[in-house]
Amino acid sequence: MKNKSDLYMAFRAAVPTTMPILAGFLFLGIAYGIFMNVSGLNAVYAILMSLLIFAGSMEFVAVNLLLGTFNPLGALMLSLMVNARHLFYGISMLEKYKGTGMKKVYLIFGLCDESFSINYTAEIPQKVDKGWYMFFVTLLNHFYWVLGAAIGGIFGSLVQVNMEGLEFVMTALFVVIFIEQWMKETKHHSAILGLVVSLLFLIVFDSRNFILPAMISILFLLTLMRKQLERTGERV
Repeated sequence: MKNKSDLYMAFRAAVPTTMPILAGFLFLGIAYGIFMNVSGLNAVYAILMSLLIFAGSMEFVAVNLLLGTFNPLGALMLSLMVNARHLFYGISMLEKYKGTGMKKVYLIFGLCDESFSINYTAEIPQKVDKGWYMFFVTLLNHFYWVLGAAIGGIFGSLVQVNMEGLEFVMTALFVVIFIEQWMKETKHHSAILGLVVSLLFLIVFDSRNFILPAMISILFLLTLMRKQLERTGERV
C-alpha cells in the first residue's frame, strides 16, 4: 500500500489530464439523466446505471431496452456490438496494466474511450506511481459521468419543462463522434465501410431491425481488414 504522499502525487498528476473530460462528461451526463427522467425512469436509475454500468453510449441505448419488449438475447448482442471496440482497447492495455495489482480490476471495469486515450498516451512523471495514476484517471472520469447523470436525473424530476425531442441526444452523440473521428483521420476506409454496410442493411431490413446485423457485419469485415488498415495508418 502506498503512503498518502504517493497517492496524493498520483491524484494531483491525474487531475489536469481529466479536466477536458469533466466538461464533456458533465454536460453529456446531464443530458443522459434528463433523458432517463423524460423516458419515465426515476433519477435513481440514472445514478445507479452510470455508477454500475459506466458504458456511455450503451446507457443511452439501454433506456430503449428497458422500455421495449423483453429480449435478453437481443440486449446481449446489442451490448456486445456497441462496446466491441473495448476488445481492442483491452488488448492494447495488457502491457500498461501489468504490475498494477488489485487496481487492475477497477481499471478494466472503468475502461472507457476517454480513460483509454489518457492512460495509453500518458507521459507519467517519474516519481508518480503508474498504477495509481491510471486508477485516479479512471476514477475521476467515472465520477464526472456519475455526477452529470445525478444532476440531470434530479433536475429532470424537479423541474417540469417541455423536453420533447431530447431522445435525439443519442443520435446526436453518435453523429458527433463520427464527425470527430472523420476529422482526425486522413484515410476514411473504415468509416465509409460502416456507412455503406449500414445503408445496405437499412434497405434490406427496416429501421427497427437493421442495427444488429449491420454491426455484426461491420465488426466482422473490420476484423478481416484489420492488418490492411493498420498498414495504411488507419485506426480500427
